[in-house]
Amino acid sequence: MNNAGVTNLVCKRSVIETADQLEALLKTKGMKIFARLDQAAEARAAGLTMRPMVLLLFGNPQAGTPLMIEHPSLAIDLPLKALVWESADGKILLSYNSPEFLQQRHGLDAPPFEAVGSLLQMASQQ
Repeated sequence: MNNAGVTNLVCKRSVIETADQLEALLKTKGMKIFARLDQAAEARAAGLTMRPMVLLLFGNPQAGTPLMIEHPSLAIDLPLKALVWESADGKILLSYNSPEFLQQRHGLDAPPFEAVGSLLQMASQQ
């Protein structure tokens, strides 16, 4: 699997606890949670089994909108996404697109949303 541009952080808590912690932390920083998808629950509803996996879509329209106006292709990666999941060896990971990847992919002058990486790091360690 090619994980180019994806940052993976090892977490101390379960998938659900980490996703809950991340969601709460993002909200305290003024971020909007656009969606929370429990992908394992959706798999179960379809009669399938998968390890725990939660995807959060989040952002700040005041910060993201001007960037999308200037770089319309960025809209394919916004809102931002954080995936909390359990690996085959039982590790809990928090994965997201690195700011450097987004910068390169969309031809931005500087890596966007670098402060978000600090929030994700904080959530993974609590």
